[in-house]
Amino acid sequence: MKTTTRVVVIGGGVVGCSVLYHLTKLGWSDVMLLERSELTSGSTWHAAGGFHTLNGDTNMAALQGYTIRLYKELEEITGMSCGLHHVGGVTLADNRDRFDMLLAERAKHRYMGLDTHIVTPEEIAKIAPVTNTDGILGGLYDPLDGHLDPSGTTHAYARAARMGGATIETHCMVQETKQRGDGTWDVVTDKGTVHTEHVVNAGGLWAREVGAMAGVYLPLHPMEHQYIVTDDIPEIYERDAEHPHVMDPAGESYLRQEGRGLCIGFYEQPCKPWAVDGTPWDFGHELLPDNLDKIEDSIEFAYRRFPVLEQAGVKSVIHGPFTFAPDGNPLVGPVPGLRGYWSACGVMAGFSQGGGVGLMLAQWMTTGECERDVTAMDVARFGDWITPGYTRPKVIENYQKRFSVSYPNEELPAARPFRQTPMYDVFDRMGAVWGAQYGLEVVNYFATGDEPRFETPSFRRSNAWDATAREVKAVREAVGINEVHNFGKYLVTGPNARGWLDRIMAGRIPKPGRLSLTPMLSPKGRLWGDFTVSCLNEDTFQLTASYGAQAVHMRWFAMNEATGVHVENISDRLNGFQIAGPKAREVLVAVTRDTVEDMAFMDIRHVTVGMVDCLVQRVSYTGDLGYEIFCDPMAQRALWDVLWREGQKHGMRPFGMRAMMSLRLDRFFGSWMNEFSPDYTPAETGMDRFISFAKNSDFIGRAAAEAERDAGAKRKLVAFEVKTEDADVNGYEPIWVDGDVTGFCTSGGYSHHAGKSIALGLIPSDQAKEGLAVEIEILGKRYPASLITEPLFDADGARMRG
Repeated sequence: MKTTTRVVVIGGGVVGCSVLYHLTKLGWSDVMLLERSELTSGSTWHAAGGFHTLNGDTNMAALQGYTIRLYKELEEITGMSCGLHHVGGVTLADNRDRFDMLLAERAKHRYMGLDTHIVTPEEIAKIAPVTNTDGILGGLYDPLDGHLDPSGTTHAYARAARMGGATIETHCMVQETKQRGDGTWDVVTDKGTVHTEHVVNAGGLWAREVGAMAGVYLPLHPMEHQYIVTDDIPEIYERDAEHPHVMDPAGESYLRQEGRGLCIGFYEQPCKPWAVDGTPWDFGHELLPDNLDKIEDSIEFAYRRFPVLEQAGVKSVIHGPFTFAPDGNPLVGPVPGLRGYWSACGVMAGFSQGGGVGLMLAQWMTTGECERDVTAMDVARFGDWITPGYTRPKVIENYQKRFSVSYPNEELPAARPFRQTPMYDVFDRMGAVWGAQYGLEVVNYFATGDEPRFETPSFRRSNAWDATAREVKAVREAVGINEVHNFGKYLVTGPNARGWLDRIMAGRIPKPGRLSLTPMLSPKGRLWGDFTVSCLNEDTFQLTASYGAQAVHMRWFAMNEATGVHVENISDRLNGFQIAGPKAREVLVAVTRDTVEDMAFMDIRHVTVGMVDCLVQRVSYTGDLGYEIFCDPMAQRALWDVLWREGQKHGMRPFGMRAMMSLRLDRFFGSWMNEFSPDYTPAETGMDRFISFAKNSDFIGRAAAEAERDAGAKRKLVAFEVKTEDADVNGYEPIWVDGDVTGFCTSGGYSHHAGKSIALGLIPSDQAKEGLAVEIEILGKRYPASLITEPLFDADGARMRG
């Protein structure tokens, strides 16, 4: 066995073999895979082998499309069969909400180039004749759906990898992973030790245990999953063509042809986590004991939806474990805090996603970044706050909701509340309706009177409408207050702090007492962060950005560390409030003896508010006159008391994230992971106005940004006023110009201040002119919209800057 290699991939399932193949495809041939048993030992061998493109995240859907198209390429490369059956598939909708979800997904597919179709019950009966369409409103048909041979496909990946120079060692048990002082790794096995620069954890069912060898907790949990294969069914074997897949969300089931019968699997509500205290090392090609009682209700429902099942005998029951992350997406990428350690696990839908996961991880390892935004599967989307006690109930919830409607405004209840600020009980008594971000409870809005303390999930305007309108009105006419806890916050100190920031950030680094807004770019010039930089003194800076991106940003800072610079994540060590609105200055002046009335826009100042030492920044995401007031969380309640008491004299109301997201539309402000993400560039999104091309620094991404500046961006972020009815843009709705889809929406909503539905979106730059008439497709219907360039509030910035 080799004792040195560039990469060791641990785990010989479909994901590990895909990673190995893609590394060789991108030019790294000195790579090695270690498997404790045979290839496919684990979840791979007993998988149903289905594949589909449907996914709520557009980048995940695109990667699933890549995976499916890759299989024919693998067959051509290796001469091996993947056992492909491109039979197509239809997802059923039995109520308005399910149908709305399919309409929204079809809209996304339209500009992604995926050839899916909304079909009627009559068409479903022809496509999938074993289906009882009683009560069905329609469905989404995807001709790419199908199934394959799990073992054959995995071995095809493995052969393609070997052809590219990779080595595979089976019956080789990894016992330890030890990092050397230089950052490289010793992978200790029962056949000897391998020294390597990179370790990839593709351990599948054993990923938790493999991670623990390196001191890493990966938020994964296996769940028991069961599917049934029937005896021969005449309605199946007498057909001229193979029966397509049918996904029945109402019945929590998926169905496909298997030989002369059918295979049907279930995501049942009385589900069961497996191997709670760890996956046994000697588990492999076994199955779990049959447990038909667990799926009894699901089977009964399936008999009504697919009546042929009731007369069919059961040939076999496949009952085995699969691993899930808390949100159901994979855990992929460089593990924060460990140089050269990569995750490729939690890939529950391995034959839909395995190819895309392998490609993205290989790109990340070989070039430093991926060709598309992979936030939805980035292992760093969960921080170091996550625990097994949190993971397990969230995984159970995700399993149970596998086929449920996924609403844009839905807040899932499992494992909550978990992380809370000192203001939680105060806001809860005030009627807070809670959301969660990165494990932290965040107020969405405040219910009053008899209003329910729950926002009804919907693709249309929800019961949060009246409360959001009240809170917007308070900010625009008086003063509003909310927490600043959902900002990521970082303290950068040291004699080289300014020079380091000039390299890390593309924008101007401010002088003491001032702040600036700046993008952070990838080497290829894509957006990797949207930051506020505050200069406290020449050697001390405070950064704020998206709260949910903490681990991602800290990982990037660590990868670009420099001497004379210290970076701390202080996100939960600094809290406070934002006050915004025309009365905000009056409130602040009244609660401090320090001079604040002369603070200019983007000034920062240390101020004592009541009894509390604070850092005050004159800036507000509401687009109004406003201040961010930061303090020690231990003093936050005292700060609240003084601000709230004085605020009552000026009409102060608390406001939540629903109002914030409405207010920002008045000024066409973009938001992180909507308008600003690694999918987009500064020039496309208007963030180039914050880049300092004049500064004497070779900041990361400079060459790419300059090239785009010189050539001009091919598309541009613009705003539209939309003539809607009862639904607004959420994101990824297609934009039609003269009968063609030329762009898509990044986000949108309702401006309660202006009384207008607003959409932000990307269209070709040569179309981006005032008054452009377009149509925006929302839930299957095209609505007229016009391009607008003048903000709906404070167009000249007089109130925000005055």
